[in-house]
Amino acid sequence: MYRVGIITASDKGSRGERVDESGAKIKEVVGEFGYEVKFYKVLPDDKDVLAEEMKSLCDKNEVDLILTTGGTGFSKRDNTPEATLSIAEKLVPGISEAIRAYSMQFTKKAMLSRAVSVIRKSTLIINMPGSPKAVKECMECLMPTLEHGLDILTGEASECARK
Repeated sequence: MYRVGIITASDKGSRGERVDESGAKIKEVVGEFGYEVKFYKVLPDDKDVLAEEMKSLCDKNEVDLILTTGGTGFSKRDNTPEATLSIAEKLVPGISEAIRAYSMQFTKKAMLSRAVSVIRKSTLIINMPGSPKAVKECMECLMPTLEHGLDILTGEASECARK
């Protein structure tokens, strides 16, 4: 099925001071949907480091989807949206808007998320918050529709239509 890259933005996690439960939750959920995790890394909350890793995965066509967790809040070290936007070729605001709207059912703090969704080359990149609970909720919203978007992005939808 689809190839996935998971990036967790966490200074403490990148230093081995915290277990990455959010990235593990993403891996679990995409696996349940038959997606193949090709890349999984915990990186520091550094804009340039995050952007370079995402750019490399996209430009080398290593993954169809990058799911990030962490770095979407208000702290000075939260840089994931800026890193993502710095490499974007197209914006996909509806995904992040839908995730925020869905998450508002569980917590009003969802409105504080700065997460973005973009396309670079043939890869969709979606930012999510850093807590395992929030990731679970985001994935509940995302997964039922994600395959259709990836089918279109990768050209699989046109193949299916011809058959």
